[in-house]
Amino acid sequence: MKALFGTDGIRGEAGQFPLDPATVSAIGASLAAHLAERTPTPQIVIGRDTRESGESIEHALIDGATRAGAKCMSAGVITTPGVAFLTRKLQASAGVVISASHNPYQDNGIKIFAPSGQKMDDSVERQIEADILPQRRKDAKETQSVSEARGSSLRPGAIAGENLVQAEEQLHEDYLSFLADNIGHGLTLDGLAIVVDCANGASSAFAPVLFERLGARVIAINASPDGRNINRNCGSLHIDSLREKVSSERADLGVAFDGDADRSLFIDNHGHFVDGDATLWAIAQHLQSHDKLKDNVVVATVMSNIGLELALRSAGIRLVRTDVGDKYVLDELLKLGASLGGEQSGHIIMPELSLAGDGMITALCLLRALRESRKTLAELTTGFKQFPQILVNVRVREKVPFAELASVRAAVAEVEELLSQKGRLLLRYSGTERLARVMIEGENQNEIEEYAARIARAIESEIGAVS
Repeated sequence: MKALFGTDGIRGEAGQFPLDPATVSAIGASLAAHLAERTPTPQIVIGRDTRESGESIEHALIDGATRAGAKCMSAGVITTPGVAFLTRKLQASAGVVISASHNPYQDNGIKIFAPSGQKMDDSVERQIEADILPQRRKDAKETQSVSEARGSSLRPGAIAGENLVQAEEQLHEDYLSFLADNIGHGLTLDGLAIVVDCANGASSAFAPVLFERLGARVIAINASPDGRNINRNCGSLHIDSLREKVSSERADLGVAFDGDADRSLFIDNHGHFVDGDATLWAIAQHLQSHDKLKDNVVVATVMSNIGLELALRSAGIRLVRTDVGDKYVLDELLKLGASLGGEQSGHIIMPELSLAGDGMITALCLLRALRESRKTLAELTTGFKQFPQILVNVRVREKVPFAELASVRAAVAEVEELLSQKGRLLLRYSGTERLARVMIEGENQNEIEEYAARIARAIESEIGAVS
């Protein structure tokens, strides 16, 4: 049976396995039980994004966890990195986020954080899976009460009604103060006009307040969540409305968050898109200029554009690549003791500030670089050139190691020689489908399309699926 946890926690359609009330309650109970092996009465901090399913999932999770002896505290609607921060600040046994990040509102998910504020280690996830999956086929009639139970009865008994709201407000202020007073210490945004696209998500009640608190003139868009409009034609996956607003408001820049605000993307003062790669380049230069870029190393994934690698190389900075996923980026950052890493998607991690990617921290660091350099965002990203990219999928009948396919090996060697130091080839199999993926970056779009087709033909001739 398929594992519950992927690289970014549990994800699925709300109300369906594994996000049905019975399973969610069982996950809460299992988590609490395993935490109790280390701490007699585990403390769990729980937060959610703005999806309409979030509160019922939170209720079911708290019900299971409290029945298993845990004490739970709800932070209400808050960003994913906000829960990571609170988990660390309160020295809780775990933090749980109910969110499906950039997915549409019908989906939801569960992410678990360790006391350090980084994602829980795989061993706990495997233990929860071992508890839950054997029960998958059982008829769960006894869980009807969980699906019907609503309101404060499923909240922790010590924090109910008005006291719970007050606790949420205090937790929210703790997080905002951390961002403004710690991360934003000494940063003044007076005279700066910023358009903030909150994706109708968890940042809606935080980001506009944060930037205004630091002195900026804030134009907030998509900051009116209704439970169903999260990520709908807005936020980091739909950047056009932000670009238009930056232009019409003559703003200095725009920032777009995703539903749980663990990532951010930008629009500069000329209306140009600034992705995670360009953001890494800008922040890396700033850290290097202050002798804060440890060992002159930046960590990114195999999907980061070769333009980033070439720009960093020109500044004497080495790029180390990992598999796709912020988990792998963080692992490599900690292994190397490096100070900056991230993904093209805008998920940036600076371990000295937070072990979780935080879109608002990223924005503050970029704004600090902008202010201290006295440059515009467009000027700050000068020197980074995004190379053209082509991705070709080839359906295969089996996943034979590419090194064992003579014609593929020859085609790859030929293309790599043609690309030389001005391009990049990534050849891999899909993890979920019988597909070979050919990704090439280079200076000329027509050339890389021809190179990709050449390798695709070699793969088809060797192991192509019969139509």
